[in-house]
Amino acid sequence: MKGEGLAKMDAVFTYIVTLIAIGISVFITLFFKLELERMFREKTSVIPFHICNVLIVLMVSFAFHAVFTIYIFENELNLLLQMLVNLFIILPIYTVGNILLEKNKFKFRKYRPAEDGKILVINEKFLQKKKR
Repeated sequence: MKGEGLAKMDAVFTYIVTLIAIGISVFITLFFKLELERMFREKTSVIPFHICNVLIVLMVSFAFHAVFTIYIFENELNLLLQMLVNLFIILPIYTVGNILLEKNKFKFRKYRPAEDGKILVINEKFLQKKKR
């Protein structure tokens, strides 16, 4: 049996690695959601994409947590507790990331379709970069 101090350090390290994995997964899934919405020409955010993204991030974070807990530090894993803890870590990060990406999504595009879908509106920042 490990000492109490080592077990706490193992848990802290596991949560730090899990937090990094969550941050990377949230960015990647939100970027893919943005591209899928553009591909399907959705004007508003689609709820099923958000649900799938949260589930994907939850699976990734749980996999990281389980690998570090079981295989590296050889501790017991409480399945339900860790799923809830990971979910409560993911939801605020995902919400903030989504708000930031929605606020700045036009900056990432060179153009966007107009309301009728036929005319392209070119991003002025993209034109300014080309003039330099």
